[in-house]
Amino acid sequence: MPRPVTLFTGQWADLPLVKLAPLARKMGYDGLELACWGDHFDVDAAAGSAKYCREKWALLADHGLSCHAVSNHLVGQAVCDLIDERHRAILPADVWGNGDPEGVRRRAAKKMITTGEAARAFFDAKPGKSGGQAAAVVNGFTGSSIWHSLYAFPPTSAEYWERGFSDFAKRFGPILEAYDKLNVNFALEVHPTEIAFDTATAQRAVAAIKGHKRFGFNYDPSHLGYQGVDYVGFIRALGRRIFHMHVKDVWWGHGDGSVGVFGGHAGFGDARRFWDFRSPGRGDIRFEDIIVALNDAGYAGPLSVEWEDVRMDRVHGATEAAAFVRQLDFTRSTLAFDAAFDKKNQ
Repeated sequence: MPRPVTLFTGQWADLPLVKLAPLARKMGYDGLELACWGDHFDVDAAAGSAKYCREKWALLADHGLSCHAVSNHLVGQAVCDLIDERHRAILPADVWGNGDPEGVRRRAAKKMITTGEAARAFFDAKPGKSGGQAAAVVNGFTGSSIWHSLYAFPPTSAEYWERGFSDFAKRFGPILEAYDKLNVNFALEVHPTEIAFDTATAQRAVAAIKGHKRFGFNYDPSHLGYQGVDYVGFIRALGRRIFHMHVKDVWWGHGDGSVGVFGGHAGFGDARRFWDFRSPGRGDIRFEDIIVALNDAGYAGPLSVEWEDVRMDRVHGATEAAAFVRQLDFTRSTLAFDAAFDKKNQ
């Protein structure tokens, strides 16, 4: 069966879910990847109220939609980050508290555990589920105490970077242990500013947490392509740890040469930029190669559109994207095409 085509709601949090759900169905989606901000998915309510979970599923079902993952990128970012005033704008008030950096990091870690509890309760309440308890998926960020030192002077030592990975393991280890007890997988979206932002750092992050089975990835090729990272090679290297994926496109090499890879302090849509996110199918990502590699890796989860294109109306773009992804996907063959040459198969 083709994989479900879902829409990540993070960029639509200005719309209440009661309005977004029918719109998503109209645009052609099978389900939603619910963001834990706006009113789309309240982790405290879901963790503490079976009624809340039932009502959320009922709202989705009323519009023919399902859900396969929840995403808490904003809180996850604060677990390992060097906290500053920018975080206040994205964090819940109870996580920000008085803004003391270490306090923020600890409250963010606690909230990520609550997110796992909420995901478990929510997916256990899914109507019509059959069989045993499937692993729930929480997508998100980790933040990083060493991203700022990526290209730094004075020079950064290998020991400094190692302390960053050790800090990640110390802070995310308890979260992963809690997720293991809950039967929940955490999927890091590999992304600049995170502890893992390319294939090499993703592998190093896995090693830092000693290969913990609950740590994997929300694969998004857009964050790899413009960096020059082999985004198909990422699947070949780490495909068994891909718990979820985002369909998001990007183009690069379209600027005027005055702005480098990491942006030149030029906002999205600035024609000088080296790269910009594009609506799926309109950028430089080779999605055909990705589908083949995902099939080879055995990935059976949703294809979740994270729609970002500052130059395009979002309803037009997200509608176009749903159709693009549906046409793109195909099921892996269960037999060799040349098997029919063998007489015993004729």
